[in-house]
Amino acid sequence: MTASFEGLSTTDALELLSTGELRPVGRLTEASNATLYCTVSMGGAEAGCVYKPVAGERPLWDFPDGTLAGRELSAFAVSDALGWDIVPPTVYRDGPFGEGMVQLWIDGDTTIDLVELARDTRHLGLRRMAVFDAVINNSDRKVGHLLPTPAGHLYGCDHGVSFAEEYKLRTVLWQWQGEPLTDEALAGLGVLEERLRDPDSPVAAELRRHLTEPEAYAVLQRVELLRHHKVHPYPPPDWPAVPWPPV
Repeated sequence: MTASFEGLSTTDALELLSTGELRPVGRLTEASNATLYCTVSMGGAEAGCVYKPVAGERPLWDFPDGTLAGRELSAFAVSDALGWDIVPPTVYRDGPFGEGMVQLWIDGDTTIDLVELARDTRHLGLRRMAVFDAVINNSDRKVGHLLPTPAGHLYGCDHGVSFAEEYKLRTVLWQWQGEPLTDEALAGLGVLEERLRDPDSPVAAELRRHLTEPEAYAVLQRVELLRHHKVHPYPPPDWPAVPWPPV
């Protein structure tokens, strides 16, 4: 893991998020589930973070098993296994309102037009994200879930409605549908498949912890299909292809 956050390594960020003192500052009112902006501090280190307690999750008919927080953790595990740093450091821990997901806050570059960015066909980080979304079966990749940083890296957030067993990919990133996967993507998928097949790997253990057995197996199947066909997937024929609202 090589990403850094104003001098804080990913490893240190995970330790801070896991063991630091979590203090709520305010609620992100536009979120459909309870989502709190917090600070987390330990020793001389402090960072902003997002805290989503399981107690604040609304039941979803199409995701009846597990928790949205657990799916967020699973998304981070897949991102980490791919080595693409798409999902900010994320942990599952107890907090002021019970157990939930805690994710490092990313200060996005507000000078970037996110709608224009989402339509870009040459942005390598965006194309990686499209592959990542195909792996996790993301059913809600909106424009507002793109987090470009002033340093040029692109993160993504809000992966709670992912990992369905059935094909439910819904995204604003369809500009590469049917196009060949890049060599980088195929290499990353190869590494991910190897780790998913290893029951002792961190990503395999995390998926077992938070997903049903069929959902975890479906992740491996999607990776196998991507590697076999070597192209970006097409929209599902019987499922809305773009989230609403798309922004």
